[in-house]
Amino acid sequence: MKKYGLNELREMFLSFFESKGHLRLPSFSLIPQNDASLLLINSGMAPMKPWFTGEQEPPRRRVCTCQKCIRTGDIENIGKTARHGTYFEMLGNFSFGDYFKREAISWSWEFLTKTVGIDPELLYPSIYEKDEEAFEIWNKDIGIPAERVFRFGKKDNFWEHGAGPCGPCSEIYFDRGPEKGCGKPDCTVGCDCDRYIEVWNNVFTQFSNDGNGTYTELTQKNIDTGMGLERLAVVCQGVDSIFDVDTLMNITNKVSAITGATYGQSHKTDVSLRVITDHIRSATMMICDGVLPSNEGRGYVLRRLLRRAARHGKLLGVSGTFLWEVCATVIEENKNAYPDLVEKQDYITRIIKVEEENFNRTIDGGMSILTSLMEAHKAKGVAAFPGEDAFKLYDTYGFPVDLTLEIIEEQGFTLDRAGFDRLMQEQRTRARTARAALGDLAWAGVDLGLDNTPTVFTGYDHFIEEGRILALVSDGELCSSVRTGDEAIIVLDRTPFYAEMGGQAADHGTISSYGNMFKVTSVQKNKGGKYLHSGVMVAGEFHVENTVTAEIDETRRRAVMRAHSATHLLQKALRLVLGDHIQQAGSLVEPDKLRFDFTHFAATTPEELQKVENLVNNAILDGMPIKIEEMPINEAKKMRATALFGEKYGDIVRVVSMGSFSTELCGGTHLDNTAKAGAFNITSEFSVASGVRRIEATVGQATLESLRQSRSMVFELAGILKANNPGELVQKLEQHLGELRELRRAIDAYSAKEANGEASRFLAGARTVGDLKILTAAIADADADKLRQMGDFLRDKDDSVVAVLSTVNDGKITFVAVCGPAAVAKGVKAGELIKTVTKLCGGSGGGKPDSAMGGGKELSKVDDALAAVDDFVIEKLGL
Repeated sequence: MKKYGLNELREMFLSFFESKGHLRLPSFSLIPQNDASLLLINSGMAPMKPWFTGEQEPPRRRVCTCQKCIRTGDIENIGKTARHGTYFEMLGNFSFGDYFKREAISWSWEFLTKTVGIDPELLYPSIYEKDEEAFEIWNKDIGIPAERVFRFGKKDNFWEHGAGPCGPCSEIYFDRGPEKGCGKPDCTVGCDCDRYIEVWNNVFTQFSNDGNGTYTELTQKNIDTGMGLERLAVVCQGVDSIFDVDTLMNITNKVSAITGATYGQSHKTDVSLRVITDHIRSATMMICDGVLPSNEGRGYVLRRLLRRAARHGKLLGVSGTFLWEVCATVIEENKNAYPDLVEKQDYITRIIKVEEENFNRTIDGGMSILTSLMEAHKAKGVAAFPGEDAFKLYDTYGFPVDLTLEIIEEQGFTLDRAGFDRLMQEQRTRARTARAALGDLAWAGVDLGLDNTPTVFTGYDHFIEEGRILALVSDGELCSSVRTGDEAIIVLDRTPFYAEMGGQAADHGTISSYGNMFKVTSVQKNKGGKYLHSGVMVAGEFHVENTVTAEIDETRRRAVMRAHSATHLLQKALRLVLGDHIQQAGSLVEPDKLRFDFTHFAATTPEELQKVENLVNNAILDGMPIKIEEMPINEAKKMRATALFGEKYGDIVRVVSMGSFSTELCGGTHLDNTAKAGAFNITSEFSVASGVRRIEATVGQATLESLRQSRSMVFELAGILKANNPGELVQKLEQHLGELRELRRAIDAYSAKEANGEASRFLAGARTVGDLKILTAAIADADADKLRQMGDFLRDKDDSVVAVLSTVNDGKITFVAVCGPAAVAKGVKAGELIKTVTKLCGGSGGGKPDSAMGGGKELSKVDDALAAVDDFVIEKLGL
């Protein structure tokens, strides 16, 4: 058997099944599309669920893919075993009601034994114990002796997840030799040791489970097969683990070159090298598909992977950032299969570097706190690290709980996970309550009882459309009619209303017929493509099957179109000014207002924002025609059309071109000329997440209204400042500010003179203690600055002075203490004196030997505090 490289094996598999009439599809994004049940794609069939269930028509009845997958259920075992990895590639061939068991089994055997060249004597099939059809195929068609076909029960060889489609499996195992085994006399296929490893799994979806254990035969039988690419490479290359496969080992070699750690040196070092290799591979692929680090969902998975990898780098002696360097090797090893990696290399590298830098700051601060906590608990003999402490580290300092767990276990602690989970649940409950206050789309899950024919959207070209009511929903239930005052949802067969998606706000308007009218305030589209018009029945009543006229608010739609077209111009301008790494991370397009989130790693300067705004306005003033075309995705790529990051597009896409300035894939509504957008004005720019900035802007009437308000304010200011016209505003303002400064200087000079005069009178009445002059005074209607000024005057006026002054404002006492040079020389220091005085009033203070300040709370104790000054001086002088 030839030792094929991983990249060779991928191409061999896809080419083989292309020769069997399969359509080769590129890997779907790791971000699930229209599937809330998954955080990340974790199997080859996951993106194809609608094709298996019949919700959607597949592009062909036979399909093959190499699907990128992420699984994090065993993340703690990564690096410790030969089998576990968070990122892997799943080779798969699929049949949607076309071929079945005979073809699936024979082709799997042909590929492994003929194409790859694996010795048939080293391969062992398994079947579901009751699947006689599969046994017959293996035994009679393929020629495998009965004793070499292993029968297993439901747990191992029957695929099902609750109710729905399910079926038996047939797996193929490879014998790695007795040296990899456990040594037990009965060691055979199915043993938990590393001798026999599964390389192929054929799933025969032929039944439907009603959820109560009753199985009925499906009319459309499907084939879902899968084979881990890395596992196949382990077999072909004769290596011990997935980490020894050529592409992964090249990544490990890069990590070794940076860290100085040698693979095979020790188990601990190997674990760290494997963790880094696996996690940076996963992170690179996730970022390429549009995942950004965050504290929830798939973003948290990414952040956790990067932080675990960074920490293992620290365990290997790395002090700075390094993962971004390894990223280049990951891309080099995978660029032929996934060319998007090269296109987005700069972006991916920046995300990783910024996240690593942020984590270094987090871990430096968090580690010192965690170390202190562990020392305190050790001193008390506490073996279980409190959940409250772990939660505070996570919630306040951003220190990941899994990292806390790893570190405390190294120090012999266990974690009170129940306590941590309880606090996390309380936090989630608070978040759910907050979300509930914003409203709920409970109707989204209503079964409309309709076929899978999507609503026909005509709103690109029409503002009015005649349609038929297919379904009505009120109070979360299907109904046959709605009447005046009812809040409801109307489903039409045809509509001009744009549903909220792609960041564009939904259309508003009316649905009417012969005096009956429904006011539409929101439109959503469900998974089946049905448009759900939400609103209220304002007059009359509607029934299912009524023919109605749907009419959008044209003025509002045109305002939304202005904002949407301006958003495209903005994205292009940002890329021109800030760089090609700029990617859209979200948007909201409303009437004449837009919000645009983009990936960038520093605040934009005022100069950069001005350049962006100028570019957009120049594109508007140029009056460029806006052209909208539908074309194959490959043609759009040739035009270098910008795609929404992480979005999965079909074979035919909609391309929006604005002259030669901007070309994007977009399903939204647009103007026909950039000039119609009107003036573009950026109103704010700020950070919304690590590496993500947000720009808010206006166009059209919103910009004009802002200008009107600004102009009105300018004229109002001109009137207040008695300027003849707005052009004189600056001159008038400078004149008034100059006068104010002169008045302030005069007031300050008078106040200083008054304070110094008052201080002189106090000094004249000072008491003599030893060689020092002691004075105390309560000053009315003073502030801290006046007290400090009087104190400085007294100290500078007489070397032997010891003075404490007080004042009361808003129920709080302020004290100032000063000591002249002669007093300080005799051991009488203002810093010590102020502590004594303020303590008597329930307060505190401090300062230098010659000057100090403090405060107190107990107003009734002010006189006692001032009286204590003499005793303090006498004690210090030893009198």
